[in-house]
Amino acid sequence: MKKFLGITILIFITSSFTVSDKIELLIEKEIKNVFSIEMYTKQTISVSNEINDILPIRMNDFNFFKIKDKDKLLGYYYFGKAYGKVDYFDFIVIFDKELIISKVKVLVYREERGGEVGSKRWLNQFNGKTTNENLTYQKDIAAISGATISAKSMTNEVNKLLKTIHILHTKQIL
Repeated sequence: MKKFLGITILIFITSSFTVSDKIELLIEKEIKNVFSIEMYTKQTISVSNEINDILPIRMNDFNFFKIKDKDKLLGYYYFGKAYGKVDYFDFIVIFDKELIISKVKVLVYREERGGEVGSKRWLNQFNGKTTNENLTYQKDIAAISGATISAKSMTNEVNKLLKTIHILHTKQIL
């Protein structure tokens, strides 16, 4: 029984830090659309533990990447999770090379209610936002009836990400 439990925990831990093939394909499609390209490479960005300790969002080899076309930097993307009422949902934020948000996309929404948070119209509010901005739900970002918790959570995660990117840029990591 202990061996089974240990294997189950190991599988859970490993799967929580990796991205499924389906999600990778969704990310690839969005990057190709945003940058109007057919091919690109992604490169991990190393962030030391010392820097990670001061960041609102911890960056690692699984959630933050440079997007390149040959040797030319196109931008960056972040793969994150936000919480709804009872479960989390996966999303990406794509930045251009000037660290301005080009696109936010909900990739997988796991709850029965609140899926409106994934609507293109609502998510477009984040486009053009910069690392100098602090977004306020119901002021800068419109509320969504029936998806209040998910919409607030998404707004908070994007705010934390903008602050994180600002710090990484200030520390000349980006």
